Amino acid sequence: MVRRLTLRARMALLTATAVALAVAACAVASWYLTRNQLYTELDRRLGTTMGGPPPGPGRDGGGLASRIEQDVREALETCRSDVHSDANGFRRFWGPAEITQLVDDQGARCTLANSGALTVTDADREVARGERTSVVHDGTGVTSAGRKIDVRVLTRRIILDDGSGAAISSAISLEEVEGPLDNLALLLLAVSALGVLMSAGAGLMIARASLRPVDELTGAVEHVARTEDLGIRIPEEGTDEIARLSRSFNSMTTALAASRERQQQLIADAGHELRTPLTSLRTNIDLLLRSETTGRELPAGTRHNLLVSVKAQMQELSSLVGDLLELARPAEAEPVRETVALHEVVARAVERARLRGPGLTVQAQAEPWYVLGDPGSLERAVVNLLDNAVKFSPPGGTVAVRLRGGELDVRDQGPGIPAEDLPHVFERFWRSPSARSLPGSGLGLSIVARVVDECGGKVALESAPGGGTLVRVLLPGTPDDR
Repeated sequence: MVRRLTLRARMALLTATAVALAVAACAVASWYLTRNQLYTELDRRLGTTMGGPPPGPGRDGGGLASRIEQDVREALETCRSDVHSDANGFRRFWGPAEITQLVDDQGARCTLANSGALTVTDADREVARGERTSVVHDGTGVTSAGRKIDVRVLTRRIILDDGSGAAISSAISLEEVEGPLDNLALLLLAVSALGVLMSAGAGLMIARASLRPVDELTGAVEHVARTEDLGIRIPEEGTDEIARLSRSFNSMTTALAASRERQQQLIADAGHELRTPLTSLRTNIDLLLRSETTGRELPAGTRHNLLVSVKAQMQELSSLVGDLLELARPAEAEPVRETVALHEVVARAVERARLRGPGLTVQAQAEPWYVLGDPGSLERAVVNLLDNAVKFSPPGGTVAVRLRGGELDVRDQGPGIPAEDLPHVFERFWRSPSARSLPGSGLGLSIVARVVDECGGKVALESAPGGGTLVRVLLPGTPDDR
């Protein structure tokens, strides 16, 4: 049921509940503290009723006062248990006790004239038998007028002059305690109810004030969902959780906007790069179809060249699509991390480079080196480096490959890269003016940079001494696979 309420209503309800519990706890504690205080005062009055230590031999002239000794002895001897009156009878011992009675050493109730009667408890009997000196407890009694009341009872032991023992029980009505406690309970209940109502209103206002930034954030999210406008920003005032949430939302929209921009740029660049081979393919295929349609056969050499060109364009398209798929691969939260023998990857890439550049000399020197990474991605990166070296090397040139201590160096004897172009070589689809006439998509070095970064390494391009280009790739690892 609570889950169906709005967050604002839940906060108000929880606030009201918490305050209600706190008010209830304070009210109950106040009631009990007041009750204890009133009972303490009542017990103090009962103590003064008895007039100090219980009487006994050696006190008050060697026994109970002579004016009450006869009534006590007669009460114990006759030991009437009913409420009775006597115009000349006993009228309480000491102080304003409403009910006073005796309990003999057998535990029987012995009422006094004009003093009502009390219900005898086991604790009273223990005092009468001498097992305890005194006891205070709640009880019930009947006044001399015959009215039944709840009372607070103090029972103390007395010793008569002949050495026998008994107990005197004096009681005060609890009406003077229960009445104020009942009134206090009603007052605390009213105050608690008022406090709960006020806390509910305060909780609702607090919930509204606290959730105002959440409402703004909700509106912003709904606006983004409706319009796909990622440029919206939420105020980031303060250092509380709401401000952190706002900053996180702004960071998320910024990252999404940047991702969308990169995606759009990738699509635009890919479209631009695909246009050239597709145009060339369409032109060559149109020539072949026109020749078939008109019946005018193309010369054998021309037809062969067109087919070779179509094949080359298809290969270029395949390579471009493969590069795009590699770049479009999302960065995984937990990328593939397995041990890869980098020297073996380099050896396979060198063999492929020798096939692609039959007129070139490819020198390779690779010491054992093991790294953590994705085997397929690492091999593609090394192949891209060697493809670039083969593509830019002059006929009869030399490509030198060396792997030592985790550093892979690839050097060619091509024209090199101008200093002003070095900052752009790892950008997607970027191609230097001198390389635009050569096959390629401009994505190879971008893939290399991405793979090396995923492996925790570094890559750099520089002009080699004596001409050509030198690529340095540094990958963390070990010389053995342990």
